[in-house]
Amino acid sequence: MTPSAHATVRKAVFPVAGLGTRFLPATKASPKEMLPVVDKPLIQYAVEEAYAAGIRHMVFVTGRSKRAIEDHFDTAYELESELESAGKTDLLELVRSVQPHDMDCAFVRQPRSLGLGHAVLCAEPLIGNEPFAVLLADDLMRGPVGGMPVLAQMVQAFRQQGRSVIAVQEVPEEQVNRYGIVAGEPAGGPLIRIDRIVEKPAPKDAPSRMGIAGRYILTPAVFEQIRSQPTGAGGEIQLTDAIGRLMEHEAVYAFLYEGKRYDCGSKEGFLQATVELALEHPEVGASFRDYLRALSL
Repeated sequence: MTPSAHATVRKAVFPVAGLGTRFLPATKASPKEMLPVVDKPLIQYAVEEAYAAGIRHMVFVTGRSKRAIEDHFDTAYELESELESAGKTDLLELVRSVQPHDMDCAFVRQPRSLGLGHAVLCAEPLIGNEPFAVLLADDLMRGPVGGMPVLAQMVQAFRQQGRSVIAVQEVPEEQVNRYGIVAGEPAGGPLIRIDRIVEKPAPKDAPSRMGIAGRYILTPAVFEQIRSQPTGAGGEIQLTDAIGRLMEHEAVYAFLYEGKRYDCGSKEGFLQATVELALEHPEVGASFRDYLRALSL
């Protein structure tokens, strides 16, 4: 693929087959991606971010016990009929807005938990030979106030470079072993041309403190790298390893995004997102702020 070919990112992949063990027992029978932050599930925040970036084809890589995600983005005829009959037009429009009329959703099953790289590979038949975004719903990403959402920033950068773009943020030294870590040379503005990428290194071995956040725009060449690579850390097929091999054939860029990331794969990050988004919510924000001020902390 030449840098100018397929510069439009039309499709997004959402790997949602994980077990969510850090949130047991809440995730025993319900997908972790359906955990609500205020009044929307995590997966909806990610889909809305992709939609705001101009993407209209959403591909969900699911596993067992993930039917609730499919149902969430399906039409709920009985619910809509009841709301319409009751004259609850605001709620009716809210329900219908979950899947706008110009958004397509497709679902593919990851039969075994073989890692993020394998989950992305499962989406290949629905992606084809074009660039695509990958969004991890565990990472709730918000752009700056009044600015562009994070993925929209990345789509803009991809249009300029025509090469894979990975969201990164600086992380504390003691946390580098939780992330894929990248290092490279500045390439103008928020871009860094990556020359090294390591999955969850020990702090003493980390090439930098630039940790990969849960947003990627990848060229289709990554599929061949995933397909031919051995298992990596944790006995899984790591997307980070495939990106490292992709760098042998074409440039890959890290992108220092503007905005904030909430690690909703952890209880603390999930609670932080819930509190901060609740404070901004037009319906409950003011009263919730008063409640917090009244607490004896």
